[in-house]
Amino acid sequence: MAGSKDEKGNKLAGRRIAILATKGVEEVELSKPKRALEDAGAKVDVIAPQSGIKGGKIRAWDMTDWGDDIEVDVVLSDANSGDYDALHLPGGVMNPDYLRMEPTAVEFIQSFVREHKPIAAICHAPWTLIEADAVRGHTMTSWPSLKTDLRNAGAEWVDREVVQDNGLVTSRKPDDLPAYNREMIDLFSRSTTRHAAA
Repeated sequence: MAGSKDEKGNKLAGRRIAILATKGVEEVELSKPKRALEDAGAKVDVIAPQSGIKGGKIRAWDMTDWGDDIEVDVVLSDANSGDYDALHLPGGVMNPDYLRMEPTAVEFIQSFVREHKPIAAICHAPWTLIEADAVRGHTMTSWPSLKTDLRNAGAEWVDREVVQDNGLVTSRKPDDLPAYNREMIDLFSRSTTRHAAA
Protein backbone atom coordinates (compact mmCIF):
# COMPACT_ATOMS: atom_id res chain seq x y z
CA MET A 1 0.00 0.00 0.00
CA ALA A 2 1.36 3.43 -0.92
CA GLY A 3 2.87 5.26 2.00
CA SER A 4 3.02 2.20 4.26
CA LYS A 5 6.16 1.30 6.19
CA ASP A 6 7.79 -2.10 6.35
CA GLU A 7 8.53 -3.78 9.67
CA LYS A 8 11.67 -1.65 10.11
CA GLY A 9 9.77 1.60 9.54
CA ASN A 10 11.35 2.22 6.13
CA LYS A 11 8.94 4.53 4.31
CA LEU A 12 10.35 3.70 0.88
CA ALA A 13 10.74 -0.08 1.22
CA GLY A 14 10.14 -1.69 -2.17
CA ARG A 15 10.50 1.62 -4.05
CA ARG A 16 13.00 2.15 -6.84
CA ILE A 17 14.23 5.70 -7.36
CA ALA A 18 16.15 7.19 -10.30
CA ILE A 19 18.75 9.94 -9.89
CA LEU A 20 19.55 11.60 -13.21
CA ALA A 21 22.90 13.41 -13.28
CA THR A 22 26.02 14.02 -15.33
CA LYS A 23 29.45 15.64 -15.00
CA GLY A 24 29.44 18.75 -12.85
CA VAL A 25 26.64 17.59 -10.56
CA GLU A 26 26.79 19.28 -7.15
CA GLU A 27 28.21 16.47 -5.02
CA VAL A 28 26.17 16.95 -1.84
CA GLU A 29 22.95 17.35 -3.84
CA LEU A 30 23.43 13.84 -5.17
CA SER A 31 25.14 12.06 -2.28
CA LYS A 32 23.01 13.28 0.64
CA PRO A 33 19.59 12.69 -0.99
CA LYS A 34 20.81 9.29 -2.24
CA ARG A 35 21.82 8.32 1.29
CA ALA A 36 18.51 9.59 2.70
CA LEU A 37 16.52 7.62 0.12
CA GLU A 38 18.51 4.46 0.80
CA ASP A 39 18.16 4.94 4.56
CA ALA A 40 14.38 5.10 3.99
CA GLY A 41 14.54 1.71 2.28
CA ALA A 42 14.62 2.63 -1.42
CA LYS A 43 16.75 1.06 -4.14
CA VAL A 44 18.46 3.98 -5.87
CA ASP A 45 20.12 4.06 -9.30
CA VAL A 46 22.40 6.86 -10.50
CA ILE A 47 21.68 7.31 -14.21
CA ALA A 48 23.88 9.34 -16.57
CA PRO A 49 24.24 9.92 -20.31
CA GLN A 50 27.23 8.20 -21.90
CA SER A 51 28.75 11.58 -22.79
CA GLY A 52 29.24 12.41 -19.10
CA ILE A 53 30.66 9.06 -18.00
CA LYS A 54 34.35 8.27 -17.73
CA GLY A 55 35.44 4.90 -16.37
CA GLY A 56 31.91 4.12 -15.21
CA LYS A 57 31.72 7.31 -13.15
CA ILE A 58 30.71 10.96 -13.37
CA ARG A 59 32.83 13.77 -11.93
CA ALA A 60 31.05 15.77 -9.25
CA TRP A 61 31.51 19.43 -8.36
CA ASP A 62 32.12 20.28 -4.69
CA MET A 63 31.07 23.93 -4.16
CA THR A 64 34.17 25.62 -5.63
CA ASP A 65 36.20 22.85 -7.28
CA TRP A 66 35.96 19.35 -8.68
CA GLY A 67 34.91 16.76 -6.12
CA ASP A 68 34.60 12.99 -6.03
CA ASP A 69 33.83 10.64 -8.90
CA ILE A 70 30.39 9.06 -8.48
CA GLU A 71 29.60 5.54 -9.66
CA VAL A 72 26.96 5.30 -12.40
CA ASP A 73 24.52 2.40 -12.10
CA VAL A 74 22.70 2.72 -15.43
CA VAL A 75 23.63 4.44 -18.69
CA LEU A 76 20.78 6.74 -19.72
CA SER A 77 20.30 5.05 -23.09
CA ASP A 78 19.51 1.82 -21.19
CA ALA A 79 17.21 3.44 -18.60
CA ASN A 80 13.42 3.16 -18.68
CA SER A 81 11.22 5.38 -16.52
CA GLY A 82 8.81 2.47 -16.24
CA ASP A 83 11.33 0.73 -13.96
CA TYR A 84 11.21 3.56 -11.39
CA ASP A 85 8.71 5.02 -8.93
CA ALA A 86 10.17 8.52 -8.68
CA LEU A 87 12.97 10.81 -9.88
CA HIS A 88 15.49 12.98 -8.02
CA LEU A 89 17.26 15.73 -9.99
CA PRO A 90 20.34 17.16 -8.24
CA GLY A 91 21.71 20.54 -9.22
CA GLY A 92 24.97 22.31 -9.67
CA VAL A 93 25.29 24.73 -12.59
CA MET A 94 27.00 22.49 -15.15
CA ASN A 95 24.96 19.32 -14.56
CA PRO A 96 21.46 20.57 -15.50
CA ASP A 97 22.88 22.77 -18.25
CA TYR A 98 24.40 19.68 -19.91
CA LEU A 99 21.26 17.59 -19.30
CA ARG A 100 18.84 20.10 -20.80
CA MET A 101 20.86 19.92 -24.03
CA GLU A 102 20.66 16.10 -24.06
CA PRO A 103 17.41 15.00 -25.80
CA THR A 104 17.40 11.57 -24.13
CA ALA A 105 17.63 13.22 -20.70
CA VAL A 106 14.74 15.57 -21.46
CA GLU A 107 12.67 12.65 -22.76
CA PHE A 108 13.47 10.61 -19.64
CA ILE A 109 12.15 13.43 -17.43
CA GLN A 110 9.08 13.89 -19.64
CA SER A 111 8.30 10.18 -19.20
CA PHE A 112 7.99 10.68 -15.43
CA VAL A 113 5.71 13.65 -16.01
CA ARG A 114 3.48 11.70 -18.42
CA GLU A 115 3.33 8.77 -16.00
CA HIS A 116 2.38 11.12 -13.11
CA LYS A 117 5.35 9.98 -11.05
CA PRO A 118 6.80 12.29 -8.38
CA ILE A 119 9.89 14.37 -9.09
CA ALA A 120 12.21 16.23 -6.72
CA ALA A 121 14.61 18.91 -8.00
CA ILE A 122 17.06 21.13 -6.14
CA CYS A 123 19.12 24.24 -6.92
CA HIS A 124 19.63 24.65 -10.71
CA ALA A 125 17.92 21.31 -11.56
CA PRO A 126 14.61 23.00 -12.48
CA TRP A 127 16.35 24.08 -15.71
CA THR A 128 15.82 20.52 -16.92
CA LEU A 129 12.17 20.64 -15.84
CA ILE A 130 11.69 23.82 -17.88
CA GLU A 131 13.18 22.08 -20.92
CA ALA A 132 10.78 19.16 -20.33
CA ASP A 133 7.83 21.61 -20.13
CA ALA A 134 7.10 20.31 -16.64
CA VAL A 135 6.80 23.48 -14.52
CA ARG A 136 3.69 25.22 -15.87
CA GLY A 137 1.11 25.75 -13.12
CA HIS A 138 3.43 24.62 -10.32
CA THR A 139 4.52 26.63 -7.29
CA MET A 140 8.27 26.12 -7.04
CA THR A 141 11.53 27.34 -5.60
CA SER A 142 15.10 27.06 -6.94
CA TRP A 143 18.47 28.76 -6.91
CA PRO A 144 17.47 32.46 -7.15
CA SER A 145 18.95 33.01 -10.62
CA LEU A 146 16.31 30.65 -12.08
CA LYS A 147 13.41 32.78 -10.79
CA THR A 148 12.73 34.58 -14.09
CA ASP A 149 13.27 31.41 -16.16
CA LEU A 150 10.69 29.55 -14.08
CA ARG A 151 8.18 32.39 -14.16
CA ASN A 152 8.57 32.70 -17.93
CA ALA A 153 7.90 28.94 -18.21
CA GLY A 154 4.63 29.30 -16.30
CA ALA A 155 5.59 28.48 -12.71
CA GLU A 156 4.94 30.56 -9.61
CA TRP A 157 8.37 31.08 -8.00
CA VAL A 158 8.70 31.53 -4.22
CA ASP A 159 11.74 31.98 -1.98
CA ARG A 160 11.33 29.11 0.51
CA GLU A 161 13.65 26.31 1.64
CA VAL A 162 11.32 23.67 0.25
CA VAL A 163 8.07 23.57 -1.71
CA GLN A 164 5.92 20.50 -2.32
CA ASP A 165 3.29 21.08 -5.00
CA ASN A 166 1.25 18.58 -6.98
CA GLY A 167 3.84 15.80 -7.32
CA LEU A 168 6.89 18.06 -7.35
CA VAL A 169 9.35 18.96 -4.56
CA THR A 170 11.86 21.79 -5.04
CA SER A 171 14.53 23.48 -2.91
CA ARG A 172 17.02 26.31 -3.39
CA LYS A 173 20.50 25.14 -2.33
CA PRO A 174 22.57 22.65 -0.30
CA ASP A 175 21.64 24.36 2.99
CA ASP A 176 18.04 23.30 2.30
CA LEU A 177 18.90 19.58 2.03
CA PRO A 178 17.45 18.50 5.41
CA ALA A 179 14.04 19.97 4.53
CA TYR A 180 14.33 18.82 0.92
CA ASN A 181 15.13 15.23 1.87
CA ARG A 182 12.24 15.15 4.35
CA GLU A 183 9.69 16.42 1.83
CA MET A 184 11.09 14.28 -1.00
CA ILE A 185 10.75 11.10 1.08
CA ASP A 186 7.26 12.14 2.17
CA LEU A 187 6.15 12.70 -1.43
CA PHE A 188 7.82 9.58 -2.78
CA SER A 189 6.31 7.44 -0.02
CA ARG A 190 2.80 8.62 -0.93
CA SER A 191 3.08 7.96 -4.67
CA THR A 192 0.69 5.38 -6.07
CA THR A 193 3.24 3.65 -8.30
CA ARG A 194 5.32 0.83 -6.88
CA HIS A 195 8.04 -1.38 -8.31
CA ALA A 196 9.88 -4.15 -6.59
CA ALA A 197 13.42 -3.14 -5.74
CA ALA A 198 15.89 -5.14 -7.82
